[in-house]
Amino acid sequence: MKVGNRTFISEFILLGLPIDPDQRDLFYALFLAMYVTTVLGNLLIIVLIHLDSHLHTPMYLFLSNLSFSDLCFSSVTMPKLLQNMQSQVPSIPYAGCLTQMYFFLFFADLESFLLVAMAYDRYVAICFPLHYTTIMSPKLCFSLLVLSWVLTMFHAVLHTLLMARLCFCANTIPHFFCDMSALLKLACSDTQVNELVIFIMGGLILVIPFLLIITSYARIVSSILKVPSARGICKVFSTCGSHLSVVSLFYGTVIGLYLCPSANNSTVKETIMAMMYTVVTPMLNPFIYSLRNKDMKGALRRIICRKKITFSV
Repeated sequence: MKVGNRTFISEFILLGLPIDPDQRDLFYALFLAMYVTTVLGNLLIIVLIHLDSHLHTPMYLFLSNLSFSDLCFSSVTMPKLLQNMQSQVPSIPYAGCLTQMYFFLFFADLESFLLVAMAYDRYVAICFPLHYTTIMSPKLCFSLLVLSWVLTMFHAVLHTLLMARLCFCANTIPHFFCDMSALLKLACSDTQVNELVIFIMGGLILVIPFLLIITSYARIVSSILKVPSARGICKVFSTCGSHLSVVSLFYGTVIGLYLCPSANNSTVKETIMAMMYTVVTPMLNPFIYSLRNKDMKGALRRIICRKKITFSV
């Protein structure tokens, strides 16, 4: 709709994934299975941590929040993607697009901060084992969680408000969700403020947490090398391997896509990379943490045994 010289967009068209129409049903079934796996896997971790008192520790408190974040992060984009794959007109209302962008930023940022908190927890556990319970007190853990939620909310609100002030010349988004960079390319208004805030906040939200994680693990490695032993090295791999795998998956794709963009990057390549951290990473996280984690397996066995005893009685 045009009013004066400005165009007001009531809805956006999401072009979605570059899939051949003949293969649409196959990919729909694949993405549906991936989403269901993501939801069930992360819910299982949350329930296990809640029910088993042995897992009521700082590490698993952060892990349960990470699983909740992964579940919500995937739910921001996947239901709409699945709906649009079955729709003749894959559209999303203007307000719905901004809402999706807000929650996408919120849960992506929350994951970044939670990974930092988990890295700090591993650093304290390995480098200061005798003082672990004193340093990682309930008050500190609660403060880290509250700080993570507040900062992510502020960042998401800031970008959403800046996007809401723009006018758009077109309404076709070459993506499967309302990606911030894709929306800026459709804007008629001056986007310099938006781009400046993205550059500054991107460093604060992505680069600094990533450097903090690298610093934590550098100190862990340095601490282990001071007293080299096979047991110490095994301890590092057993306690940090899962976390490092998740960090590599998440930051590898996000930094490659947003902070180190290539001029040769096609829309198809960007879409596939976005699928990696919005769909694949949240799905793999439960497998990474549960398959490599003896505590999680033990918790599952204990809960199953309790249920068997209850039914037998």
